[in-house]
Amino acid sequence: MTNQQNVVVVDVKPHGGVKPPLSLPVAKSFSPQDLKLLLMKKRFETENAWVLDSMRASSPTRISNPTTTSLPETDVKSSWIVHHPSALNMFEQIVIASKGKQIAMFLDYDGTLSPIVEDPDRAFMPREMRAAVRDVARYFPTAILTGRCRDKVYSFVKLSGLYYAGSHGMDIKGPSKSCKDNNNGKQGVLFQPASEFLPMIDEVYKALVEKTKSISGAKVENNKFCVSVHYRCVDEKSWATIAEQVRSVLNHYPKLKLTQGRKVLEIRPTIKWDKGRALEFLLEALGYNNPNDVLPIYIGDDRTDEDAFKVLRDRGLGFGILVSKIPKETNASYSLQEPSEA
Repeated sequence: MTNQQNVVVVDVKPHGGVKPPLSLPVAKSFSPQDLKLLLMKKRFETENAWVLDSMRASSPTRISNPTTTSLPETDVKSSWIVHHPSALNMFEQIVIASKGKQIAMFLDYDGTLSPIVEDPDRAFMPREMRAAVRDVARYFPTAILTGRCRDKVYSFVKLSGLYYAGSHGMDIKGPSKSCKDNNNGKQGVLFQPASEFLPMIDEVYKALVEKTKSISGAKVENNKFCVSVHYRCVDEKSWATIAEQVRSVLNHYPKLKLTQGRKVLEIRPTIKWDKGRALEFLLEALGYNNPNDVLPIYIGDDRTDEDAFKVLRDRGLGFGILVSKIPKETNASYSLQEPSEA
């Protein structure tokens, strides 16, 4: 990768060659125990129309295929599962593919490690899931890639041995502990390709808070290098108003763009950076430039995770796993059910 500004890289070694046991029960839903077992084993009018469509779709889009739309829902799901089988059922294939390679884990947060909740400030990680991630990180290099502010996610997860990539990968930092210095005495990984946009993002955040304060249920979140406007608790009749207010602010900032996730509109810098590029950066920072040495596994539930899934598919490298209860268009190889809300 050529963009190396604001980068500090440590020489990260594989996790001691520790190999976990190899047995896996079949499960129907995605739970903390599933994660532990699976992973430890080897945009008014025309201008705003697309925003409203995307808001209703609540990404990623459900699968839409002329050959399947007339089929009963169960048949559609069965057809989809054929192409995106359960990762739990494909465990033996994953084990075979990992032979002689270091597994590297990449995890989304909201909707994957934590349930989707009405208040984004209360998207807490269940204790069981935290324990599973902690155990996984003992054996494999593990990173959390999220649209959230890196510091916010860390306050949820509270595991120092992980790599955290906040703001859709625009704010990356390595483990704060158990990380040896390299020859230059530099520690961890730090990468912020959009640092020049910080003042602009702060301006947009303040403007959107003011613009949306009269819309019941709307919540604006400053995620450091991006701004999120949550509308999960907003009446659908007010969605057009939210889209209009967001666009009215964004029109003054040509260097920013609008994207969407699950019941959230996001304003980001127009740089060529996303979770897919963040994944590539992390692999390089970890020293896995040779695809024959590593098996990356990425688990996520949102449209923003598709960038990472696509990187893996295009490179024929590792596996993307989509967390979803319903068939959706995806570049992921495998699927898992939604995380438990218990």
